[in-house]
Amino acid sequence: MSLISCLVLILVLTGCSSSNSSSSSTSNENSKEFTYWYPWGGDSEKWDKERIADYEEEEGVKVNAVYVPDGITNGKLLSAISGGNPPDLVLGDGNDYQLAYSLASQGALEPLDQYLENAGFDENTVLDGFRSLMKQPDGKTYILPQDSNVNLLYYNVDMFEAAGLDPENPPTTIEELDQVAEALTKLNNDGSIETLGFIPWIDAGEDPYTWPWAFGATMYDPETKKVSLNEKSMIDSFKWMDSYAVRYNPEKIKSFTSGFGGAFSPDHPFMTGKVAMTVSGNWFANALKIYSPDTKYKVAAIPSPPEGRKDSSVFGTNVFFVPKGAKNPQAAINFALYGNQDKVLADNINIWRSISIWKEKSDAIQWENDQVYETVLKVAESPDSGHPALTSVASEMGDELTSIRDKVIYNHEDPSQLLQKSQDKLQEKLDKK
Repeated sequence: MSLISCLVLILVLTGCSSSNSSSSSTSNENSKEFTYWYPWGGDSEKWDKERIADYEEEEGVKVNAVYVPDGITNGKLLSAISGGNPPDLVLGDGNDYQLAYSLASQGALEPLDQYLENAGFDENTVLDGFRSLMKQPDGKTYILPQDSNVNLLYYNVDMFEAAGLDPENPPTTIEELDQVAEALTKLNNDGSIETLGFIPWIDAGEDPYTWPWAFGATMYDPETKKVSLNEKSMIDSFKWMDSYAVRYNPEKIKSFTSGFGGAFSPDHPFMTGKVAMTVSGNWFANALKIYSPDTKYKVAAIPSPPEGRKDSSVFGTNVFFVPKGAKNPQAAINFALYGNQDKVLADNINIWRSISIWKEKSDAIQWENDQVYETVLKVAESPDSGHPALTSVASEMGDELTSIRDKVIYNHEDPSQLLQKSQDKLQEKLDKK
C-alpha cells in the first residue's frame, strides 16, 4: 500500500473529518503559537530561521520550527497526523508539490480559502502558472506556493571551445544536443569513458518528468481525468534516452558515474570536467560559485524536439500546506503569506536565483543583467513551463516512469509496452479514488 493510501486510511480510522478539524481550528484562531516543519539545512535553514525570528518579533507570535528533511515522503507526516498531532504548517521542497497535491485530493490537507480570505489574500496577484497548482478540481485552495525553480542546460565554456564549438550558440534542439554531446565526448583507448558530453538521466534529468515534459508529453488530462502515458512524445523521450545507453553502454556509464559527487560537492562531474553539459536547477549556479568558482559556464533553456515544449521546464515549486487536523491553521497561513513576500524572500532569491510567484516585480530582487537569471525568467515565463501530472496518482506515476526509464536504458525494453501497462495500472487506481 502506498504512503498516500495508508494516510487516507488512517484519516478515516482516526476520524479526522473536515468538520472535526474546523472546530478545533476555530477554537485556536487567536493562538499566538504554531508549529512549522521546514525541509532544509545549510544556508537555507539559516535564512529560514532569520525569517522566522523577524516574524516573531514583528507579530509577537511563537513559531515552533522543526527541521524535518523529506518530511512528506519519509512517513513522519503520516505518523503525526495519525497520532493526532500534526504540524500546523509544512513547507514542501521542490517536487514535493506533486505529493502535496495528491494528499489534498484525498482529503489529507485542510482547505485554505477561509484562512486566506481572512488574511486579505488575492489570488489574482499570483502568476497564472502557479494557480492551477493551488486548487483542486472542487475549486478549493489547498496549496500556497512560496517560490519556484526551473531547470536549465548548463554547459562548460572551455570544453566547448576546446571542441571547436561556439559557446554563444548552445544547442536548442534534441538533434543539436546529440551532435554537441558527441563532439564533447572522449573515450580512452580501451573503450572506457574519459569525458561525456551529456548524460540525460543525471541531475535534473533524473526527475521522471523532465524529459517527457520537454518532449511534449501530456501524462494526465484533468478535463477527462485520463492518464496518458503510451503516446508518441513519451515513447520518443524514452527511446532518445536509450540512444545514449546504446551508444556508450549503460554499464560503462554507470561505472563512470559511480564516483560522482552530488550537486553540492566539488566532485560533481560538471565541476570536475567529466561531464560537459548537464541539466540542473537555477540554484546550481550558486553551488558552482561555492564549490567550483573557476569553472566557466553558461546556461540555456533545455533543448527540445520540434514537436516538444520549447524553452520550457517543469517547475520545482516550494509549497506551504496545512495538514488535516492542524490546531492553528490561521496563524500558519498568516506566516506563510508573510514568508512568501518578495521583500522577505529577496535574500534567498538573491542567492539561489529562484522565482517569485507574484505578478508584480520587486526591486528587492537584484539579478538585473545576470545571464543566468535572464534565462531563468525566460524559461519561467514560457507558457509551456508548468507542473505536470496534477493528479492524485502523481507520486505513483513518478515511480512508474522511473522504473520504466531504468528498464529501457539498462535492458533496452520496449517503452510502449511498459507505458501501456503503467497507464492501465494508474488509471485503474485513479478510478477507484
